[in-house]
Parts: sequence; C-alpha cells; structure tokens
Amino acid sequence: MSNEAKLKESLQDYNSNFKKDSPEAVQLEMGKAHKELVLKEIGKDALKVGDKFPDFKLKNIKSEYKSFDEMFNGGAEHLIISFYRGGWCPYCNLELNALQDNLNNFREAGANLVAITSETPDNSLETAEKNNLDFEILTDEGSKLSKDLNIAFELPENLKPIYEKFGLDIVKHNGDFTLQVPATVIVNKEGVILYSFVDVDYTVRLDPSEILNFLRKH
Repeated sequence: MSNEAKLKESLQDYNSNFKKDSPEAVQLEMGKAHKELVLKEIGKDALKVGDKFPDFKLKNIKSEYKSFDEMFNGGAEHLIISFYRGGWCPYCNLELNALQDNLNNFREAGANLVAITSETPDNSLETAEKNNLDFEILTDEGSKLSKDLNIAFELPENLKPIYEKFGLDIVKHNGDFTLQVPATVIVNKEGVILYSFVDVDYTVRLDPSEILNFLRKH
C-alpha cells in the first residue's frame, strides 16, 4: 500500500484492536460522550470552504512565535493546516506519522504543512521527536484559535476518570481539558479556505491521499 492511502486502514486497525481489548463499560461511556458531542453539533459551524482563515502568531516547539505568512516560506502556493488533540492521542500520532510520510509529496505539489494543537510547546517537542516530524507544530495556547474556529470543546465529564485510568494527564499536556475536533484545511496565501475536513469522531481523519488529490488538481 502506498504512503498516500494507508492512514484510513491504520486507524481502523487500531480502533478494532482497542475495542477488542477495552472493557465494555469503557466503550459504552466513550460512545455516550461521542453521541453528546454529535447532539451538541460540535464543529457544525467550523471551517467552511470560502471562509477566511484568521491570521495568527503562535509558538512553535522552540517557543518561537510563527505567523500565518511565515508558513508559506519557500514559495508554497497552499498551506495544509491540521488540528490535532495531542501526542497522548494514538489516533493523532497515526495521523501525524501519515502526514510526515507524505511531506515530500505535499511539497512537490506546492504546499507546506503545519499542525496546530493546544498541547504545550514542551509536550509538542516530545511529540515531534517521538514521531520524527519535520514540519512546524504550533501551540494554540488556551485554544483561542480553535474556539474562534468553532472546533473546541471540553472533554466530557464522564471521560475524565477513564482518561485518568489510561494514565493520560490531559491538563499536564494541554493546559486544561479543552480539546479540538480533528480538522484539516487547505488555504491559499490570502487565507481563503479551499478545502475543509471536520469530523467530531476523533477516530476518523482526513487521509493524505485526499489532500494530494486536491492539491494535484489545483
């Protein structure tokens, strides 16, 4: 299987194994939390094609501020912006690895890539090193940008003790319990959103093959 199309299968395999190994009570609580997010229509009003992506200046893993315009360094015509929850999330790590695997393909198609997360710069550095990432990771401190884009929500109360049992200290990693709906957009230099993917189901991500299909047509 090519690097372009393996993410979907990797996510499905991990999710299948998780369901086999996890207690039914845990799965029921996680399913309940997901339904609540769907009912609240989290992400419904987010990141529409044709909208203007807001300008930003965010810290990278070296705590250096980086602006929207700087993301186009090297003459890129498009920018892929991927929002992820944190390096503690196995689905996010699978996605980040798939994006890294396709980084040269993206660049050859005229696009740069940046990932944005509420994870702190120190923890993002650990995520980048763990996954051998060679693209910018920026911290959305306090999830301000994510809130402006309507893709932020607080971890449901019934999941907090479950995450603790998994050994996940979300506050330590992200600063608080605010998370992002996984989302990916492609924008031009003017910040206009040309392609948008938002899914409240954190086990589903945009496959790099879809990104490349779009870039190669534009």
